[in-house]
Amino acid sequence: MSSIAIVTDSTSDIPEDLVKKFNIHVIPLTVHFGQQQYLDDKKSLTLDQFYKKLKESDVFPTTSQPSPGDFINLYKKLLKSHDSMISIHISSKLSATMNSALLAKKSLSQEDITIIDSLAAHAPLGLMVLKAAQLNSQGAAKEEILKEVGKMIKSVKAFILPKTLENLKRGGRIGKAKSLLASLLDIKPILTLTEAGYIGIFKTTRHWENAKRLAVKSMGEHIKGKGTLVVVLSDANAKKDVDELQAEIKKMYHPQKIDRQKIGVVVGTHVGTGVGITFYEQ
Repeated sequence: MSSIAIVTDSTSDIPEDLVKKFNIHVIPLTVHFGQQQYLDDKKSLTLDQFYKKLKESDVFPTTSQPSPGDFINLYKKLLKSHDSMISIHISSKLSATMNSALLAKKSLSQEDITIIDSLAAHAPLGLMVLKAAQLNSQGAAKEEILKEVGKMIKSVKAFILPKTLENLKRGGRIGKAKSLLASLLDIKPILTLTEAGYIGIFKTTRHWENAKRLAVKSMGEHIKGKGTLVVVLSDANAKKDVDELQAEIKKMYHPQKIDRQKIGVVVGTHVGTGVGITFYEQ
């Protein structure tokens, strides 16, 4: 039986206890506040420090991907004790992280390294990585792990609800005119991850409370009742809103379990304060 290393990047926002439990190797992206830079490793800048800085700083943060050299160093280290590797990353449409991983693989062409574009980020990516790691811990063959991750890429759904469009505007994800109009009309978008791996607008409504209700109702458009419903609720400084979403989702869909996690610093840079709903049937 071959030994497989499971690798992802920090945009997966997998809780640290699960990273340790399933021996997942996480390569960090970097967050920049002007000349200051912080690795997204939960140590250089904690979530509380980040959101405080995001609120108070006059400088809007930017993010950058790991370099091909960073990947090469990690891969070489892991290949000393593993025969093979599965490296699952943020959508190539949202970050150049995938490109760095592919360049590293090219330079290590003699090694058994599989790079997967999740077409996702945050909790959807994290769920795929956890599935791979769980199967790996059970001794599953590499082909079986890749097959299951491939299924999840097609089946995991996500809604992102930013409280304001300010971060999306400042990060260049939405035009200033659109942002101003939306703010004046109190339009709240429900964003989603498209099949191609982009962030797109799923639906819009007016007022924050309406957006939350519409997002929960819209889950029903994807839930077929053919498997166990898995739900992950995420928040960036919006715990009360997630508490309300959790109660409503339990009432409407009766999932076996609802997990909670925080939106990390890279995704939080672009979304700002808000909530996320990730779900699929397994």
